[in-house]
Amino acid sequence: MSASNLVIVESPAKAKTINKYLGSDYEVIASYGHVRDLPPKDGSVQPDDGFAMKWQAGDRSDKAISDIKKLAKKSKAIYLATDPDREGEAISWHIKEILEDDGILSGRELHRVTFNEITKNAVKEAFANARDLDTPLIEAYLARRALDYLVGFNLSPVLWRKLPGSRSAGRVQSVALRLICERESEIEAFNAQEYWSIEARLKNPDGVPFTAKLTHLAGNKLDKLDINNEADAMHAVDRIRNKALKVQSVEKKQMRRSPAPPFITSTLQQEASRKLGFSASQTMRTAQRLYEGIEIDGEATGLITYMRTDGTTLSQDAVNQCRGEIKKNYGDKYLPDEPRLYKSKAKNAQEAHEAIRPTDLSRTPQSLAKVLDDQQLKLYELIWKRTMASQMENAILDQVRVDISDGTDDVVLRANGSIIAFDGFLTLYVEDTDDDDANEKDNDRILPPLTQGDATRLVDVDPNQHFTQPPPRYSEASLVKKMEELGIGRPSTYASILQVLRDRNYVIMDKRRFIPEDRGRIVTAFLIKFFNKYVDYDFTANLEEELDVIAAGHLYWKESLKQFWEDFSKAVEETKGLTITEVIDHLNEELGHHFFPEREDGKPARSCPACDSGQLSLKLGKFGAFIGCSNYPECKFTRPLIVKDEDGGNEGAELANEPKELGKHPDNGRTVTLRRGPYGPYVQIDAPEETAEEEAARMKEYDQQIEEWKEAKKEAKKNGEKNPPKPKKPAAPKPKRQGLPKGTAPADVTLEMALDLLALPRDVGPHPETGKMIRAGIGRFGPFLMHDNKFTSLPKGDEVLHVGLNRAVVVIAEAAEKKAAKEAAKAEKEAEKAKAKPKKKAAKKTTKKKKA
Repeated sequence: MSASNLVIVESPAKAKTINKYLGSDYEVIASYGHVRDLPPKDGSVQPDDGFAMKWQAGDRSDKAISDIKKLAKKSKAIYLATDPDREGEAISWHIKEILEDDGILSGRELHRVTFNEITKNAVKEAFANARDLDTPLIEAYLARRALDYLVGFNLSPVLWRKLPGSRSAGRVQSVALRLICERESEIEAFNAQEYWSIEARLKNPDGVPFTAKLTHLAGNKLDKLDINNEADAMHAVDRIRNKALKVQSVEKKQMRRSPAPPFITSTLQQEASRKLGFSASQTMRTAQRLYEGIEIDGEATGLITYMRTDGTTLSQDAVNQCRGEIKKNYGDKYLPDEPRLYKSKAKNAQEAHEAIRPTDLSRTPQSLAKVLDDQQLKLYELIWKRTMASQMENAILDQVRVDISDGTDDVVLRANGSIIAFDGFLTLYVEDTDDDDANEKDNDRILPPLTQGDATRLVDVDPNQHFTQPPPRYSEASLVKKMEELGIGRPSTYASILQVLRDRNYVIMDKRRFIPEDRGRIVTAFLIKFFNKYVDYDFTANLEEELDVIAAGHLYWKESLKQFWEDFSKAVEETKGLTITEVIDHLNEELGHHFFPEREDGKPARSCPACDSGQLSLKLGKFGAFIGCSNYPECKFTRPLIVKDEDGGNEGAELANEPKELGKHPDNGRTVTLRRGPYGPYVQIDAPEETAEEEAARMKEYDQQIEEWKEAKKEAKKNGEKNPPKPKKPAAPKPKRQGLPKGTAPADVTLEMALDLLALPRDVGPHPETGKMIRAGIGRFGPFLMHDNKFTSLPKGDEVLHVGLNRAVVVIAEAAEKKAAKEAAKAEKEAEKAKAKPKKKAAKKTTKKKKA
C-alpha cells in the first residue's frame, strides 16, 4: 500500500531524517540534486526567441525522475521540500515542470514547504504552513542561469580562438580571477622600503622590566618611515641614552569589545579557513552533513540550521536557548540585560534569512564527540561557540598609555598595554583575522605599575631594522571577504567559484594562498583589454543587485537579460576581426614586466640567451602561450611560461640550437654531444666508424645465418613442425646515449661528466659478504644499484657517478630489510585470513542446523 502524500527532497540523507518525523501517510524520496540543466552546447538559451531555455535531464537523473513520476501517480498530494534558498526553489520548480509536462499534477495537490532546520518541530510546522512556489525567486534563478550560460558559451570560444590553451571564462569566476591577478601585480610592482624602529628596555622604580617605543624625536612626531637608515637609527639611540627618563603621563581608559554576530555563509567559510584550515568547499560539504542529520540515539537529527544564508538574525527560541545556557554555565555576569539583535549587512538578501546556528544549544560539542567525525566535530564546535558568544556580555579591557621623556619633547617614548578587566564573550570565542596587526600586539602587552613622575632606569636601547611588506596574497578567507565587500557572487556561489579557478588550472595554492598561474594572468589581461566592462567589479556587483531585485519581484527577468545581451553580443562580435598579432602585442605590453624581469647579468630583459641577437616575446601556439626568439627559425630557443628552474627558464638556451658539441673522446676521437630528446636532455657519443671490411664480414655472417635458416625451414616442413624464426639483419654500430640524472642542468654538463655518464653502468666494488660486484647505473626508472642480478633504486640525494662502496652496501641492505618486512606483513595478513575462513564455514553449518 503506497502513502497518500509524496515528499520530495534533494538528498538521501535529508530524506532519511525527514522520513522519521512524518507518519506512514508520507513517503519521502530524493531527487539527488538538480534533476535537469541547460545542455552544454549552443542554442540552450535563445535570445532571439524571448530567451527560451532548453532543459535536459542530467546523466544520473533518469532513475530519480522515473521514481518520482511513479510515486507521484500514486499520491494525492505532493510536497516539494527542497532547501529554503534560490537553488532549492529552482529544484522544486524543475520537478513541478516535469510532472506538469506529463500531466501527472492533474487532480493532485502541489505544496511547497521550507524549513530552516531539520528538526521534528521545524519540519511539522513547515508542513502545517505549506505555500506555493515563489515565482520571483524562480525567475531570479532563470535569469542567473541564462546569464552564466550566455557569458560562458559566448566568451569561452573567443578565448579558445584568440588564446589557444585557455580553458573557459565565467561571469563571476573571471572577476574573482582578476582580483587574484591584480594582487599579484601589486606584489611584483612593490618596492620594499627600509625603516627602523627604536625600542627602549626600561625598568620601573620596583625593578620590573617593560619596553617603550620611540614616538617623537627633536620635537617631531615620527611616522613609520621617518628613520630610514642605520646612521639615523644609531643617532636616535645615542640621544635616548643621554636622557634621564621619567614617566611624564599615564593615560588610562576602558574599552568595551562586542562579540561578532552569528555565522553567515561567508564568515563561516572565512573562520573555518583561518581556524581549521578548511577550504570553502570542505566547509560547505561538512556543514551540509550537519544540516541534513546525524544519527543520535537511534534517530537522525539535523544539528545546524541551513548553511547558505546572509542573514545574521537568530530566532527567539534560539536566543532564549543561548541565554539559558549562558546563565547556567557561566553565570549572570556573562549574560547581557537584553538579548543582542544583529542586522544583516547584505543588500536584498535572497538566501535563507536566519544565521547558521546549532538547532539545539544544549547539545554541546563535548556531548557529540562520539557521534561526529573529526571534521564535523571541529566545525560544529566553531558554530556552537560563535552562536553562544554572540549573545554574551561585552569584554572590558583597561588600556594604558604611558609617555616617557626627560621633560622635553626632544625624545619621547611610549609604552602601550592592556589588561582584560572582564573577559565576557572572550572566555568562549575570539574572532581571527587574516593578517596580524603590529599595533594590536603592542596593545596586548601587560605593563607594570607606573605613576606620573616615576624615574625609570634604562637597561638598553634596541634599533630594529624593517622593510615594508607587499600586500599579502589572498587566502580563501580573505578572497571571500573581498568578494563579499565588493558585492560579487552570493553565499551559495563562493565555494564553487574558488573550486572552478583551481580546476581550470588558473591558480595554484601555496601555503593556503592563491597564486595565479601564467595561463590565468594571460586570460585576465585579455579580458580586461577586450571585455573590460564584463570583468569590472562595479558592473558585476550591480548585476548581482539586479538579480536580487528580480528575486524581490520588482523587475521582470527577461527585460534584464535583454539589456545585458544587447551590449554583450556586440562586444563578442567586435572581437571577430581581432588578429593574433594584436592580442600578442597587448599581452607583451601588459605582462612584459612579469615574463621578462630584469636579469642579474645586466643584459636586456628580452635578450635571447641562446643567440644574444634575438628578442624574446610572448608567442601563441597550438597548445597555448610560450616564450620564443624573434630570430626563429635560425634560433629555436623557446621556454614555457611556467618556469620552475632557478635560472629563469633559460636552461633551454643550452639546447635551443642543438646538438651542442662537448668535445672528443680522448682515446678514440669520437665526438661527444649534448642533445634534447622527448624524455629530456641526454649525452651521446658517435658510433664507431665501420670499415668496408667490417661491414662485409657482418653481412657475410648474416648471409650464412640465412642459408642455415633455409635448411632448417625445409627440415621443419618435412617433419610437420613450426617454422624457425628468421634471423634479424645485423645493424650497423649505433651511437651510445645516456640521459642526464634528474636535477642536472644542461649548462653544468662538461666533457668529463659526459664521458662518465656514457661509461655507465660502472663498477662500484665487490660486496664484502658475497664478493659479487656492485654496479651503479641509470635505467628507465632512474639511478640504480645492481648486485647479484637484483636491482635497488638509488635514494634521492645519492649521486650515481659518485656513490661509494660503503654507502652502496648500506642502501642494498636497507632495501632488503624493507622488502623482507613487507613480505612478512603480507604473510601475516594471509595467515589471519586463512584462520578466519573455517570460522565462517562453521557459522554457516550452524545456521543450516538451526533451520533444519
